[in-house]
Amino acid sequence: MKKSLKKILAFTMAAAMAAGLAACGSSASTSPSAGGAGSAPAVSDEPIKISMYYADNPTLPYMDSWLAVQETAKIAGVDLTVEAIPSTDYNTKVSLALNTGENCPDVILYQDTKGENSSLALNGAIVPISDYPEWTPNFNAMVEKLGLKDDVEELALKDGKRYFMPQLFDQPFYDGGLIMRQDYLEEKGFDAPKTFDDLYEILKAYKADHPDSYPLTTLVAPYVTYRMTMPSFGISFGKSSSSGTGALSYDYEKGEYFEGCISEEAREYLRFMNKLYAEGLLDPEMAAPIDGDVWSTKMATGAAMATYAYYDQIGGVETASEIDGFKLQMYPSLEGPAGAHHQPKSKTGKGIMFPASTAERDDFEQVVRAVDEMFFSEECSTIWCLGVEGTTYTMDGDKIVYSDDLTSSPDGIYKTMQVKYGCGADPFQFVWINEREMSKYDENYAQINKTVAGMEDGNVIQPLPPTPLFDDLTAEDAASLQTPLADSIEVWIDAFVTGSKSLDTDWDAYVAEMKNLQIEEFCKMYNDNLRK
Repeated sequence: MKKSLKKILAFTMAAAMAAGLAACGSSASTSPSAGGAGSAPAVSDEPIKISMYYADNPTLPYMDSWLAVQETAKIAGVDLTVEAIPSTDYNTKVSLALNTGENCPDVILYQDTKGENSSLALNGAIVPISDYPEWTPNFNAMVEKLGLKDDVEELALKDGKRYFMPQLFDQPFYDGGLIMRQDYLEEKGFDAPKTFDDLYEILKAYKADHPDSYPLTTLVAPYVTYRMTMPSFGISFGKSSSSGTGALSYDYEKGEYFEGCISEEAREYLRFMNKLYAEGLLDPEMAAPIDGDVWSTKMATGAAMATYAYYDQIGGVETASEIDGFKLQMYPSLEGPAGAHHQPKSKTGKGIMFPASTAERDDFEQVVRAVDEMFFSEECSTIWCLGVEGTTYTMDGDKIVYSDDLTSSPDGIYKTMQVKYGCGADPFQFVWINEREMSKYDENYAQINKTVAGMEDGNVIQPLPPTPLFDDLTAEDAASLQTPLADSIEVWIDAFVTGSKSLDTDWDAYVAEMKNLQIEEFCKMYNDNLRK
């Protein structure tokens, strides 16, 4: 971002805040007290109009008719307009809107302040929502209820402000990973895979039995597989990297960032993936986004027998398959050179942010209060998880009893609730209570989570790396380095995996390019600004 844009955004934000404060009266002009609920302003009987960006997953296409959307909007008094953007293009669309300030929605879902968004926030493109705690009483109460005050405070940037309302989890859970044909393993006498060597041997055997197959595929796009497997090699880089940088990885033992994309760990990981590709074990179409129906068909017909995806996908694929005895199972994280690890998660996730332009609305306070109620109130957060009592479930004492259409669905309760009602749609659900979530799965899933929790001293799911405390200028400089690095890395990853570039003869050129793009300076920025 250029310095001139920084000044423009800062001016825009100042003007926006002034307009918002003037419009909202004394409640906005006084210093907000932390955690205070305050009293809601007078509102009209007309629903408040709110536009929203939503990250749309092709396996779970957004529908305006979703019960959860309709009911929570009605409760919060919202006339909602959702722009569903393909998840593969989402960050690019958000970046463009925030950088230009043009055609911004009122609300952007499923974002955090890692990477470029840190610079945008500190330069005035995003509202510092922590300045208005009296407008978010439901969020405050839920943070308190789940004991997440410290976790939420760690999301503040260098200026001490937090720029988004994060998803809240009482505990992270293992929702996706390696899914394979259990019937094939039993037929061939394979034990459940525990290492990547085990995975290779199984895929190789399947390829021998089914020469026209590509045994390992992935859901949506390659980044799903990368983010679920790289941590076992001690790295996470590329699109959807845990650091949010695309380039850097985090060393949990040393407590510092390193140039993960050019490390020997990265080279070892890419060598493994290239071996799968070269031997016809990895789906060559994985480099392009895979439509959910295409992915499901590949698995159901035996064109693939393994995938990285989510547990709730299993039921629908099993039902669609005409193969006798077809059965899928999800397995705990495989052990690699760095141990057995899944994609890092924390008790806070991506969340809701308000572009600076939203603060220019005369009813900015009402917008924030409505969003707070729609996503974080007890009533609405329950709907996002379970649906509406009497429609999707009833209560038998303390037990949740799901409706017949859910319990009899071949896709399973969780997936059917997502597709049919919008319940559990990740970009929309902001409160995740583990016990409540587990009620939507079978005993097998609960057992898998229990197994994962007992592995690696409970360290299979590591916390997300810490966000550096950049000031506005450093954040801007880091963002200017991040984009060319991340773009170049994506090209090189694909080239190394497919073999169009050699990990032996082209590796030095790759490293040189990354260094020329100042990855070492980029990494130093992150380490120099870590929270002490």
